[in-house]
Order: sequence, then structure tokens, then C-alpha cells
Amino acid sequence: MEAPLSSTSTLAAAGSLHLVAMPYPGRGHVNSMMNFCKILSSRVPDIAITFVVTEEWLGFIGSEPKPANISFAAIPNVLPSELVKAQHYSEFAEAVFTKMGDPCEELLDRLRPAPTLILADTLLKWAVRAGNRRNIPVASFWPMAARGFSFYCHFHLLERHGHFPVDLSEKGDERVDYIPGLPPTRLADLLNFASNNPFLENFLDAIKIVREAKYLLLATVYEVDYPAVDVVKASLSIPVYTIGPAIPLSQPADDSCLYDADYLKWLDCQPSNSVLYLSLGSFLSVSSSKMDEIAGCLRDSGVRFLWVAREEASRLRELCGDRGIVVPWCDQLRVLSHSSVGGFWTHCGWNSILEAVFMGVPMLTYPIAMDQGRNALLVVEDWKIGWRVGTDITELVRKFMDLEDDESREIRRQAKHLQEVCRRAIGKDGSTETNTNSFIRDISYCNDSS
Repeated sequence: MEAPLSSTSTLAAAGSLHLVAMPYPGRGHVNSMMNFCKILSSRVPDIAITFVVTEEWLGFIGSEPKPANISFAAIPNVLPSELVKAQHYSEFAEAVFTKMGDPCEELLDRLRPAPTLILADTLLKWAVRAGNRRNIPVASFWPMAARGFSFYCHFHLLERHGHFPVDLSEKGDERVDYIPGLPPTRLADLLNFASNNPFLENFLDAIKIVREAKYLLLATVYEVDYPAVDVVKASLSIPVYTIGPAIPLSQPADDSCLYDADYLKWLDCQPSNSVLYLSLGSFLSVSSSKMDEIAGCLRDSGVRFLWVAREEASRLRELCGDRGIVVPWCDQLRVLSHSSVGGFWTHCGWNSILEAVFMGVPMLTYPIAMDQGRNALLVVEDWKIGWRVGTDITELVRKFMDLEDDESREIRRQAKHLQEVCRRAIGKDGSTETNTNSFIRDISYCNDSS
């Protein structure tokens, strides 16, 4: 019989709050949950947090700086490697839904002190019932836009209206105006993930199971996502909190090594708002031929750029010309906050969008899959702080980065306005601050009364 697993030597005595965090094993999900855990670690007295990842993920993030009251616990590698996930996504998703639960439950039973709260990614549907079987309250964590939650919550309406299943080549341009919390939206934008997702039923089940959780946390800002947030709150009988952007808005104290980065030195030498930053995400990739096309368009546009292209970086450097640089990695938040950066070409992952919003940077949207199409609509149609990338990329990039162009100036003005709205939300008495404090108060009360 295995000995009980002590989460960390800094755990407080019995009676303190022991939170077990279980993120979905994807970069955006892990980062979001870790950042929120860091917020809790600094603001909840006597909290101890055990952050559960696979052994592979522990290798990725185990050496990153974190507060003393957050510790890692690893489960075996029951999933295909993160390094080949994109090529084996069906196997990966199947394993998340069917193979992660058992080792996580075994871990829950071994942790000492016993867990008093589980913070679980909404997609880990087995986590809610694992907690309920042990009388451990579960806070479900949705690290995406609230409109995505409402979309899955009301997915049955698509079937009722004959819009699912559907041939998007025939009906993709039809507008759907009956999903609560969402504006009229093209079917193609709504269903770019669901239409070919073999695990759609698991996603829908995960949303239904949220009703069995104790709390729901939405990683969004109420003021910019309120139509969907209000719908989600009305749809559930459990408390719902908008806890703001789960991104590290405060830089770590020891970041001196970043100042030595060549790309930051290069940015320091560029004029204000002159650089287009490009990043197409860390998971789903763009074909090499499309990357080559983008490289050619950047070269022809004459615009300054910084492009994060991961393993393609060395090859693309030869194609892009000398107006910009291509790197395999960068500190995205630091780049977006740099005064020389005036635009962001993004795949529209939720964390990337929120980082751009909080830095007041307008966007060129280039969604690839998942929730990215819906996120792009928020940027372009709702917030009006970006444009969609179309066919004439060269001219679009030129116009977007032209600070004298009237339309370009307007999206920049709107981006700065939205930045102020979001900054107020995370400030004293703002919606994010109020919701986070309410959640902390509720879990502290629940722990004291148990």
C-alpha cells in the first residue's frame, strides 16, 4: 500500500484550505489555472495548493517560479505526448476523457492533508463526480470566453433548428440568431470545431455536469462578455464568478534574463507602434505552404514585424526579408506591452486575446480551430478592435499598420478604450476584484463550516 502523499512541507495545519487544481493538459488551460492559483495563493490565508499534472507536464513547468504554498503532484503519462498531440488529437482527447480520471482519483485519496476543494477544468468532466463521491466541493474552471460556454449549453437549439448536423459548404453563411448570449453568427464560425469533432458529446456532457459542481469560474471580464455571462448565470443554480483574465499581468520580480533577449533589444530600436507581432499558437499549426505565403506577404508589405514561428523559425527567416525578425519563442506579454508593438496577428486563443486587450493592442484575427472562430467575432464585430485576415494579406497588413489611416486609427482608439474598461475591472471595486473576493469568501466560509 502506498504511503499518503504529502503535498508540500509548507502546508498549514488541519483546518486550513487545501485546494487541488486539475487543469486540462493543454498550454492555455495549464497557464490559466496556474495564474489563478497564484492569485489565490497570495490572497487566501493558510491556503495550500496542489497542482496536478502528468509527469511530462511536470517536466515542462516543474522548474518555473511559483509561490511556496503551491506544489506539484504528478500522475503517470496516460496521454499521448504533448509533442505529438496535434497529430494524434483523437487519441489524446479520448485519453483525457477516459484515462486521466483513475490516477487523479487515486492521487486525491493519497494526498495529506485531505483536499478540501477541487479546482477542475470544466472539460475534465470526471473531476466533478470524483469530488462529489468524496464530499469535496468542486469549482469548475472555464478558461475561455463565456459565449463559448453558452454555445455548448444551448447546442440543442442548433439541432432543433436543423442546423446540426449540417453541410457547411452549403449553409455555412447562414446566420444563427437564437443562441442566448451570442449575436447573430455565421454557422461556419459557430461550428468550425464542433462539425468535425469526434468528442463533441464529451464536451456537451462536461457542460451538463457543471450543474453538479459547487461553483463555476469564468476566466473573462464581465464588462466585455456580459451578454453571455448573464445567460450562463441564469442557466445555472450554482454561483458563477467572472474572475477576469487568467494571465500574469504583474511581471515576476526576477526577469533580468529577459532583458538580454535579442528580440527585446531589437524592439527597443524600433519606432513606436511600428511593429506587427505574429503568433499562431502553440498547438494547432498552419501548413508550411500557408506559412510561406504569410512570409512573402510580410516581405512585400514593408512592415516591421516580430514573428514567433517555433520550429519553423529558421526556415522562415530566409523568406521574410530584412524588415523584421523570426524567433522560436518569446515572452508574449512583454512583447505586447512594448511601446514599439502596434498590432497583433493572432490565432485567437482566449489567453492571447485577453493579453492583447489588456495591453491595448489591436488585432488581425486568423482563427484556426476550436473556440477561435467565436473569439475572432468578438474582436472584429463586437469589440471592433481588429480585422479579419482575408485574401489580400499584403495590403491588409499595410493598411492595418498605417498609423495615418482613418480606419486603423479608429480600431486603435477602440482598443485603448477597451483596455481602460478592463483595467478598471481588475482594479479596486471592479467586477473582477469583486467576483474574486466573493469566491475567496465563499470557499473560506465553506471550509470553516465543514
